[in-house]
Amino acid sequence: RESDHRAWTPVSCTVTRQNATVQGLTQGKAYFFRIAAENIIGMGPFTETTKEIVIRDPITVPDRPEDLEVKAVTKNSVTLTWNPPKYNGGSDITMYVLESRLIGKEKFHKVTKEKMLDRKYTVEGLKEGDTYEYRVSACNIVGQGKPSFCTKPITCKDEIAPPTLDLDFRDKLIVRVGEAFSLTGRYSGKPAPKVTWLKDDIVVKEDDRTKIKTTPTTLCLGILKSVREDSGKYCVTVENSTGSRKGFCQVTVVDRPSPPVGPVIFDEVHKDHMVVSWKPPLDDGGSEITNYIIEKKDAHRDLWMPVTSATVKTTCKIPKLLEGKEYQIRIYAENLYGISDPLISDEMKAKDRFRVPDAPEQPIIKNVTKDSAVVVWNKPYDGGKPITNYIVEKKETMATRWVKVTKDPIFPSTQFKVPDLLEGCQYEFRVSAENEIGVGDPSPPSKPIFARDPIAKPSPPVNPEAVDKTKNSVDLSWQPPRHDGNGKIIGYLVEYQKVGDEEWKKANLTADSCPETKYKVTGLTEGLTYKFRVKAVNAAGESEPAYVPDPVEVKDRLEPPELILDANMAREQHVKAGDTLRLSAVIKGVPFPKVSWKKEDHEVSPKADIEVTEVGSKLEIRNTVHEDGGIYSLTVENPAGSKTVSVKVVVLDKPGPPRNLQISEVRSDSCYLTWMEPEDDGGSVITNYVVERKDVASAQWVAISSSSKKRSHMAKYLMEGTQYLFRVAAENQYGRGPYVETIKPIKAIDPLHPPGPPKNLHHVDVDKTEVSLVWNRPDRDGGAEITGYLVEYQEDGTDEWIKFQTVPMLDCVVTGL
Repeated sequence: RESDHRAWTPVSCTVTRQNATVQGLTQGKAYFFRIAAENIIGMGPFTETTKEIVIRDPITVPDRPEDLEVKAVTKNSVTLTWNPPKYNGGSDITMYVLESRLIGKEKFHKVTKEKMLDRKYTVEGLKEGDTYEYRVSACNIVGQGKPSFCTKPITCKDEIAPPTLDLDFRDKLIVRVGEAFSLTGRYSGKPAPKVTWLKDDIVVKEDDRTKIKTTPTTLCLGILKSVREDSGKYCVTVENSTGSRKGFCQVTVVDRPSPPVGPVIFDEVHKDHMVVSWKPPLDDGGSEITNYIIEKKDAHRDLWMPVTSATVKTTCKIPKLLEGKEYQIRIYAENLYGISDPLISDEMKAKDRFRVPDAPEQPIIKNVTKDSAVVVWNKPYDGGKPITNYIVEKKETMATRWVKVTKDPIFPSTQFKVPDLLEGCQYEFRVSAENEIGVGDPSPPSKPIFARDPIAKPSPPVNPEAVDKTKNSVDLSWQPPRHDGNGKIIGYLVEYQKVGDEEWKKANLTADSCPETKYKVTGLTEGLTYKFRVKAVNAAGESEPAYVPDPVEVKDRLEPPELILDANMAREQHVKAGDTLRLSAVIKGVPFPKVSWKKEDHEVSPKADIEVTEVGSKLEIRNTVHEDGGIYSLTVENPAGSKTVSVKVVVLDKPGPPRNLQISEVRSDSCYLTWMEPEDDGGSVITNYVVERKDVASAQWVAISSSSKKRSHMAKYLMEGTQYLFRVAAENQYGRGPYVETIKPIKAIDPLHPPGPPKNLHHVDVDKTEVSLVWNRPDRDGGAEITGYLVEYQEDGTDEWIKFQTVPMLDCVVTGL
């Protein structure tokens, strides 16, 4: 029995030895056991275990440790590491024992004195030149396990290793002036290498700003408050008797540039502008010059005005000067890290005798066609020198670049026909005047124009007609006009008139609300008759109206319902359980039909989502289950008729439980199970059956067959006298269905037969009314213990046997004779 249960469970009743193996126990649980002897008379008293027994694997010594490695060797010490054993014997490791053997000796000697759990140990106090082997063992509560594999022979001597160098910096480093920087890394080597720092091949020495720190494994060069002179190629060398390693870093200390180099040269001087130039700075601060900042000021005032900060050239035009005034120019250089001190020019007066022509006034555009336009302007002031040419430019409105319309001179005429325009594009034009001084400023752009032929009103729409109607609306349709007047049709205006009235009412207020050649006129009164007309509209205006030939009476049009099935209703639908079922169809009919969904002539499940739109209907069931399968029908109905379509839906799921599980042919070690297939196969063929059994004293089911396609199974290897339950489940491609279980347990015993006849029946005493009888046991008991003997008597000369009584023993006194 389990330690926390009171009920005892028989293990075996046929053991004749003085030992038995108990099967089917649960690891980690505690059990009590008891044993009783039995002879022909009966069963003796039980003897019980005094303590509970916990079921677990036996504990052994650990396996050997793994990966014993030598990490360091000197002339008087050896450092070793290892990994724990793969198996600790079922108990935690309590300590490790490290042993060594001097080469030439036979025995290993323990090295570790104290209890050690670390997996790293340094053996010290060794003699230089001696050679040793090492091994290590693991211990647990049981004892010491096997030793690891020995190391190779290790001779005590100092190691020699070439230098290694691992740097924390890249080959280039950029630092701002005033900031600190450091070059760090790690090195190794035996014997300990010498570390040397160089800058541009010169040894670096420590001072107030330069610090060098070296440890047995790390190196560092630090510089505080860096200056431009700290830029250079730094090199660190790590060297010992076996070789050397070097690391490099190009350090650039960046700063703002030095001032541009003067003097400022005035290349051109005019009354309203100057052109100046200069030389770039001697020191760009370690970063490329990105731009120059140019400022100007009146020589008699203190206010500097910006000219530009975007030039990258060493020349600049200084505009917007006042004639006769003296000016100074100030120039800064700029890089990514700042702005230099300025270079300031001498004073220079703005003066000029002649200038370029003024800008013409805004030009006027006329005579526009699809590929040309005439630009007209007035002559501007010539700047003191005669105008020699006009420059006409064009650009599309959304573009930014102006393009000359011709390479030929335009003079003296003040108008020009611009050719080669693209039809439908929108253009602007401007004009500049030119004299021998130069080209003047351009005029303001003209008003935008479209390159297209003059637009006329369109012709009327073609063949307007009423194509549909309801009790309060009429649908109209027509074709575009034959002539659009060289202008895009913006849209159409639809008007209606009640028969008998003179006023035409607008169905839409603006043409752009009806861009297509159809329109639905709403808000009409049922039973009345209306006239309709349509006008086309372009940029030039409205066309003449086109009339619908006959008046239209407003009333519902009847059309019987029509169903156009989607693919999901065109054939039998198979849906996997848990997926979503969707059924849909397009619905037509006037008026729009009433829609109803049914399943097997009943209302569909409440979890079904039904959607009805103006063009169709959709039924959707999420997370389908097997019960959602069946015949679904969609019915549409209006006054003109009705129509119904149906579709069979199969929800594919796990099968149901098998039926009528029966057990027969029970023996001491087997029984025969039969069953019938499930009523519901889940919409898929049954692939196999799973058969399981369980000892009534156990909580765990054990599979005895999982691939049988038959509906029967012979359960073998039963333990005689044990009671069993059985269960069976069916499987298909969608999973395993529920189990069907036997209602009552069966006991694994051979079938019983009546016992044989008692032997040697005879009387031992006779009286006048009674007889004492004795007999021996029969040769066979029929497979079960004999529970009693039935005694009958018969009067001599009669055929009838009279029952006296049933007795448990081998004797009886028959009375009442």
